[in-house]
Amino acid sequence: MAEIMATEKVKLAVAKANLETFSETVQALAAQDRDVLVVTSDSRGSGKLVPFGQKFPEQIVEIGIAEQNLVGVAAGLASMGKKTFAVSPACFLTARSLEQIKNDVCYSDNAVNLVGISAGVSYGALGTTHHSLHDFAVLRAINNVTIIVPADNFETEEAIKAAAAMDSPVYLRFGKKNMPASICSPDDLTRNNFTVGKGRTVRDGEDLTFLATGEAVWPAYEAAEKLAIEQNIQAKVVSLHTIKPLDSELIKEIATNGSPIITVEEHSVYGGLGEAVASLLMQGGYHNKFKIVGLPDHHTVSGSQNEIFDYYGISEKGLAQTALDILN
Repeated sequence: MAEIMATEKVKLAVAKANLETFSETVQALAAQDRDVLVVTSDSRGSGKLVPFGQKFPEQIVEIGIAEQNLVGVAAGLASMGKKTFAVSPACFLTARSLEQIKNDVCYSDNAVNLVGISAGVSYGALGTTHHSLHDFAVLRAINNVTIIVPADNFETEEAIKAAAAMDSPVYLRFGKKNMPASICSPDDLTRNNFTVGKGRTVRDGEDLTFLATGEAVWPAYEAAEKLAIEQNIQAKVVSLHTIKPLDSELIKEIATNGSPIITVEEHSVYGGLGEAVASLLMQGGYHNKFKIVGLPDHHTVSGSQNEIFDYYGISEKGLAQTALDILN
């Protein structure tokens, strides 16, 4: 175990929902480039795009509740050189429109930025029909798409700017919850770096590692702080904001010290971050203790996102206990 006992939990101010940062960043891009377009499926309100529509009425296309058409139109616009953001609830975008994503976007190599909003269990009490716990799995199996899941406002802004500059398809996933401006110690500005395909270490530690993505990074960070204060256990926390391509170099580097690894995601335990990391480690011959934390193969309970996270152990308390269990 680590020799240095943490004496005080790092306080990070919760700023705003990543979706709000998404909207502000796309507005800034649209103000500089008339080729930046937003296509929505009756999602202006839930996508925080009402201000965008008011400022740039000629750069927004409303399709209505027709997600397959949404992706087809976005692909057509991208094929003509437009920098297109197709915005729709993640549960419908990556299920109802999966054929269009596979063929019109990825196979046809149209640089559409597919934006899945209210992802994971953000819709909470609306139940399984509105949960997107399958999107990593189905999109990881499709060639020619980058999957980015920002953890905080900083990663969101950088991810949107990076996606707008790419010439290949991108899937961006956002929840609804207010998140910190940056999940790292406020005085550690060196962690504010973002590169597509490269993980971002937001907390150092040698006793075990949390590899987390999206809004699950925050409870992993809180769990690490709790472990440091209460157990003198120092946990590394990595935001793997890019699910595909995975930062295999960083993961292998972490695995070399032999300490346990816990993956954390707001997704099914099948086909997501955890299984991607497990495959990498197994094929690389690593033998670290390993645990996937996510949503089990289960009729998912209904409730708020926080209630569902608590139920399935994707919380400060739940993840701290998982860490203690795997260490013992």
